[in-house]
Amino acid sequence: MKVAVIKYNAGNIQSVSFALERMGIQYVLTENPEEILNADKVIFPGVGEASTTMNFLRSAGLDNLIGSLKQPTLGICLGMQLMCRYSEEQNTECLNIFDVPVLKIPQINQLKVPHMGWNQLESVQDWMRPALEKQHMYFVHSYYVPVNEFTTAQTGYGVPISAAMRKNNFYAVQFHPEKSADGGQLVIEDFLNARV
Repeated sequence: MKVAVIKYNAGNIQSVSFALERMGIQYVLTENPEEILNADKVIFPGVGEASTTMNFLRSAGLDNLIGSLKQPTLGICLGMQLMCRYSEEQNTECLNIFDVPVLKIPQINQLKVPHMGWNQLESVQDWMRPALEKQHMYFVHSYYVPVNEFTTAQTGYGVPISAAMRKNNFYAVQFHPEKSADGGQLVIEDFLNARV
């Protein structure tokens, strides 16, 4: 199996690479369109700010490439948010793979923003194994995707949050599976075993 990790100005590429190496998964870290198109699975990681990252993706031609992919493609954290239609972060137009908005986490009951730390998965379905129900995953984010028709797992932080989504061959998680210990490894395995 050929796995491509999209190389761009995102902050968690190294931790994703380390996680794949720990699992014994061979991968290529690349911004080359041909290598991405020819991969069996694609991982679109992300840490950072939406508008700066979208500008970079557009300048590199990666925005149209990601939207055109036919193989299973996993967006992580900012990668998931950029797969949505629009983000309130700097009023950013995104890739519109998932026709849903990304909203600022509201200040509720003295909850700190960003949402940072371990939180529980609920209502796990579709591509993730049932054993992941109630598993804790590591989150770091100030913006969130509301629960919607594409949601395949959720969590709560003052408001219901989409923890995972899927539309056709596009998979996405708000948390960092590469930093979520054994449970996160199971999520990566479920994605790598996914069939379109």
